[in-house]
Amino acid sequence: MEFTLGQVASILQGKVEGDETQKVYRLDKIQEGKKGGISFLSNEKYQSFIYETEATAVIVSENFAPAKELKTTLIRVKDAYSGFTTLLEAYSQFSKLSLVGIQEPSYIDESSEMGENGFRGVFSHIGKHCKIGSGVKIHPQVFIGDRVKIGDNSIIHPGAKICSDTVIGSNCEIHPGAVIGSDGFGFAPQPDGSYKPIPQIGNVIIEDHVSIGANTTIDCATMGSTIIKRGVKIDNLVQIAHNVVIGENTVIASQTGISGSTEIGKNCVIAGQVGISGHIKIADRTTIGAKTGVSKSIKKEGETLFGYIGMEMKGFLKSYSIFKNLELIENRLRELEKKP
Repeated sequence: MEFTLGQVASILQGKVEGDETQKVYRLDKIQEGKKGGISFLSNEKYQSFIYETEATAVIVSENFAPAKELKTTLIRVKDAYSGFTTLLEAYSQFSKLSLVGIQEPSYIDESSEMGENGFRGVFSHIGKHCKIGSGVKIHPQVFIGDRVKIGDNSIIHPGAKICSDTVIGSNCEIHPGAVIGSDGFGFAPQPDGSYKPIPQIGNVIIEDHVSIGANTTIDCATMGSTIIKRGVKIDNLVQIAHNVVIGENTVIASQTGISGSTEIGKNCVIAGQVGISGHIKIADRTTIGAKTGVSKSIKKEGETLFGYIGMEMKGFLKSYSIFKNLELIENRLRELEKKP
């Protein structure tokens, strides 16, 4: 995609100092900028590069005053970092919307329907009785099972698997390799020590504006639904078990595992490698630090947990100040015991 500097300035509500008709088609780091690229300067540590860069244009803040002559064209905005972020968002959106049409070979069952301005990539598969909204982008090698519903403008990236009966809302993004709606981990112990599989007949419901990271797995419910509510953002390599409910606008970092039938509140922050037991509830606005283990319900809103097993942060830090010095404390006790 190609834009004039005038068009870029219009998107950013900025002003071009120079020729507005120059064209850019690439986003560059300022230290690696080449002709046809656009970059930004917001950190003083990188200021020296603006005098050397070959980028066609650089986005700068309104108060930037060059110390010497520049080879590049400036686009002045209120805040350079925010402006470049806006440009990244616009570029990403234009890239996604530009994909329209059908690549062959791909398959959609005759009983399924897909809205206008969508995209189906090569080797994608759409099963029976599916309803796919307008503007949906289904990338190559995506598998979509039977009776799946996907809302408008959602994106399913390459290699993702959407199992039967899954419901995905509008403006969602499912990243490569994610598996949505696979069987939950349900086995009944038998008298002989073996385990009998429990049929998993529920589904997964993902509401609007949800992002699911690469290679994340979300299991279908045993009965009813596993529910990911509006605005949730889930990182790569996360495991969410059957019948879990994740509240609105909660964020979950990589390698976290959430056991079955647990309910996570809204606006929670869950860091990497957190382990959460099943059949418990986590209150709204809870923050859980990396590698924390949570084995019981958190009832008070707004708490921050650390440690294994997770405990209230201030209590953990007080305890840590003691047990990190246990060897020193033990030696002092031994010395005291030796005294008459």
